[in-house]
Amino acid sequence: MVLTGEHFLKEGLITPEQLADAMSKQRDLDGKESIARILVQLGYVSERDRVKCQGRVWGVPFADVSEIIPRPEALSLMNSANARKFKALPMERQGNRLLVAMVNPLDIFAIDEIRLTTGLDVEPLIAVESDLINSLVQFYRNESEALAGVIKDFDDGQDFDIQKKIEEVEEEADADDAPIIRLANLIINQAIIDKASDIHIEPLKDGMRVRYRIDGVMIEGMQFPKKLAAPLTSRFKIISNMDIAEKRAPQDNRISMTISGRDYDFRVSTLPMIFGEKIVMRVLDKGGINVGLSKLGFLEHNLMMLEDMCSKTYGIILVTGPTGSGKSTTLYSILNELNTGDNNIITIEDPVEYELSGINQCGVNVRAGMTFAAGLRAMLRQDPDIIMVGEMRDGETATIAMEAALTGHLVLSTLHTNDAPAAPTRLMDMGVEPFLISSSVIGILAQRLCRVTCANCKQPYEVRKEDILRYGFELPYGVANDGKDVVTLYRGVGCDKCKKTGYKGRTGIHELMVVTDELRDMIMKEAAAHDLRHKAIEVGMKPLQADALSKVLLGITTLDEVVRVIYA
Repeated sequence: MVLTGEHFLKEGLITPEQLADAMSKQRDLDGKESIARILVQLGYVSERDRVKCQGRVWGVPFADVSEIIPRPEALSLMNSANARKFKALPMERQGNRLLVAMVNPLDIFAIDEIRLTTGLDVEPLIAVESDLINSLVQFYRNESEALAGVIKDFDDGQDFDIQKKIEEVEEEADADDAPIIRLANLIINQAIIDKASDIHIEPLKDGMRVRYRIDGVMIEGMQFPKKLAAPLTSRFKIISNMDIAEKRAPQDNRISMTISGRDYDFRVSTLPMIFGEKIVMRVLDKGGINVGLSKLGFLEHNLMMLEDMCSKTYGIILVTGPTGSGKSTTLYSILNELNTGDNNIITIEDPVEYELSGINQCGVNVRAGMTFAAGLRAMLRQDPDIIMVGEMRDGETATIAMEAALTGHLVLSTLHTNDAPAAPTRLMDMGVEPFLISSSVIGILAQRLCRVTCANCKQPYEVRKEDILRYGFELPYGVANDGKDVVTLYRGVGCDKCKKTGYKGRTGIHELMVVTDELRDMIMKEAAAHDLRHKAIEVGMKPLQADALSKVLLGITTLDEVVRVIYA
């Protein structure tokens, strides 16, 4: 039975207006995408809700594999090869029955194969694919045991000559069993399990360590002996198509991998250090960018204003913030929402991080003369409706983009400033004329990313109001005048799910400045950033600090976290 929009309506997960919007987008895509997938892409329902509804339609129970730990006796009944092949995780044995969480519980061939190999009747459960893949990697690969096995094999002399004969090892039929290759795979798999954004492989005086950036914070990973450093570096250079003989100069490249059925890109960079070469890999999950604007942490006030801006047919929307503040994700989410099939969207990026279906994307290539400015000029001859410029790095690019906005194009771009009101001043410093800025920019979004309090170990606690005020926050009227000296906030105490950090996942903190007529006049007069800020707050802008405090009072994040992020 096919999952339709009516099923989501009956469950109360969407409104009739949202269903109509999704059906309109489905028609624009000529019916190539299911209504359920489109509802997820638009952010109206979560992937978990979609899977639950699908299970109810098929009459298959839902298994939350991110919360339920499989029984060891059940895991031992299926080997890792079959588990990955069928995307199936054995959860529990009940007499002659084996409960198995599956991505596709209607796959009768997989069910028959599991029944034959285990000798048990299989009762399929439906699970979210990303959660199930993470669980497969986690439960069929124990990090400490695997690392110990790699070091033991290395000590036993297996493939010890990788530094000299690594090309031969690559060609061997059992290359994946080579210790160094298993260690490299282990490092990458652990990053995928932990949802790390970056992998750091760092040479030390007497060894080598791996650290992961998880939710914006560096977390210690595994450590191993110095003798593994050179072969491991060579392994990563080979899969990145780098020169393994060059150890004195930095190198960078990009690789693509499919891990447990999911596509990932890795931007790999090497840098010579005093004890060897450091490798950093940026992890790009190709399937994780289809995020609806409603899932980025916008409070209702800001979300409504941003959606209104995106409905304009011309003008510039700027997203500002430091490196790693989620600017690209926000831009991709806006593009995903604007990608209705009836407009021509072109992007120029350096580099193209995520491939978006139905959108024309090109990358910067300075050697070939394809700079942001040159690419932008060429794009304007391609009859675009919407243009995305990865970053405004110079006055020439910014000027061309603004002239494009004045000639009937909607332009999206990023800029490096600390807050929204500083963006016009920054553009003037780059040499852009004030009249171009005032007449083309329709809105500026400043943002940061802060960690979300772990839902599994969240606990309430009380804090004095004066302790909040001393950080420069202003309490909302209702909280400030309720007659109490304390406020109830929430924090995570630490558990296995959040690796004892008290945080799991990240959300955005936003400051959205709509450029009104009063602000346009001030920009024309080259007003200072602090004057623009005062006027923007007067006309309705909610500053970063106010947005952050709202999320603290709602229990989404903690006071310590927003102080770290905003005042760092």
